[in-house]
Amino acid sequence: MKSEDKPISILVIEDSDEDYEAFMRVVKSLPRTFSIYRCEDGDTALDFLFPEENYREPTIAPCPRLILLDLNLPGTDGREVLATIRSKKELNLMPVVVFTTSFNQKDVNFCYGQGANGYILKPMGISALTDTLHTLFRYWFDFSILPELS
Repeated sequence: MKSEDKPISILVIEDSDEDYEAFMRVVKSLPRTFSIYRCEDGDTALDFLFPEENYREPTIAPCPRLILLDLNLPGTDGREVLATIRSKKELNLMPVVVFTTSFNQKDVNFCYGQGANGYILKPMGISALTDTLHTLFRYWFDFSILPELS
């Protein structure tokens, strides 16, 4: 199996079922195969990323190649998740793209200051979402060389 034929693991940290369903519709229409893992809040995301009890097995919680992070999450919000990811040596190189509805410049500055690799506003409409995700995934998985994570 060629490396481009292997599913690419992506962690989507998103609490909105509607946004996640739209995301999945688009991903399923793309020519590449993805393994999508979803966490609906920041606490679950941190459990996924820093395995202890529920996610100890790598088959349940593999190391994702990219994290798409919503900011406004119940419990531990996306800002705290990002800060935690960047503070831990084992994940500080993992690409994290903030994918949110917040266009507040304070959020943008905070996220880049914490080491976000990108900040994208969620587009309105399935066509715009398709274009955005296609471009995002081509950038990260066709053009970029990703770090090796242990």
